[in-house]
Amino acid sequence: MQESSNQFNLSDYLAQSTRVVDRALDSFLPGPRIKPSTIHKAMRYSIFAGGKRMRPALCLAAAEACGGSPELALHAACALECVHTYSLIHDDLPSMDDDDFRRGRPTSHKVFGEAVAILSGDALLTLAFEILAQSSPTRRYSVSDAIQELARASGSIGMIAGQVADMEAEGSQQISVKQLQYIHASKTAALLSCSLRLGAMSANATPARLQALSEFGRHVGLAFQVVDDILDFTGSDQQLGKPAASDLSSGYLTAPALFALERNPAMGVLIEREFSNEGDLNEALGMVRESDAIARTRQLAETFAQESREALTWLPDSPYRTALLELPDFVLSRLY
Repeated sequence: MQESSNQFNLSDYLAQSTRVVDRALDSFLPGPRIKPSTIHKAMRYSIFAGGKRMRPALCLAAAEACGGSPELALHAACALECVHTYSLIHDDLPSMDDDDFRRGRPTSHKVFGEAVAILSGDALLTLAFEILAQSSPTRRYSVSDAIQELARASGSIGMIAGQVADMEAEGSQQISVKQLQYIHASKTAALLSCSLRLGAMSANATPARLQALSEFGRHVGLAFQVVDDILDFTGSDQQLGKPAASDLSSGYLTAPALFALERNPAMGVLIEREFSNEGDLNEALGMVRESDAIARTRQLAETFAQESREALTWLPDSPYRTALLELPDFVLSRLY
């Protein structure tokens, strides 16, 4: 999409890919006046809520980095965004994270009601496979292969596995950083890896290259989620688009909280009583911020970022290789 140049700007590339994907999504989604209009308005409300479009951008960049055409990867890119958006809608539901805001505005169930929110997520998931079914095969990969990739990444051994593990860990002080990484690898990194693989498959890339891109996506995804965990303690409500410290207040112990708990076991008393006393949450936040927990978590993110870069040494030089290699730094830059 972006012309070859020695001066490559990742932000410009992301903005350009977002415009391309948004135009395609607008054509794939039923219009808001098509009956039943409520469900189609709800689908559009969530999918055009101003997200980063990171997964579609990775898909398109991987296609071009492997010598393919972004047009041939566009169906996969749109399908990925539909799956991601469905997962956010369901993640925000009262039975899950019970979030009132997403991307700085009310969540779907707050606007359309819980039932319509559930159905809009279901509809986006279904639409994702309808869109992907319209993509083109290559010499190595059939359309069925692409559909299986997306199904595995978003199903019970991928994204949903991570969500289940996340729910089961809620309020537990026994979770380890290793277990937390399993949650992040399944819930976040699986779909990022799939994004890269689908883009590369549209370019007929070899299985070895798909595996290398999978490793890149896994480590970028882990870095991305760890950065999110840090920002939950250091970011503002406005920056996050939701209340700060929402994970901790909901009983989810992310890496900063686990590292702080390791240093200060007294924090466990506050967690055990679910921050029920006035000032409990602020006291716990102070324990996190005054310890080395944030610094240790930042080091973890930097390690994942470096491991992601090392997975792409084989890629030939191009603006799209640059786009992929700049992504880890882009993820880390959210901390500064």
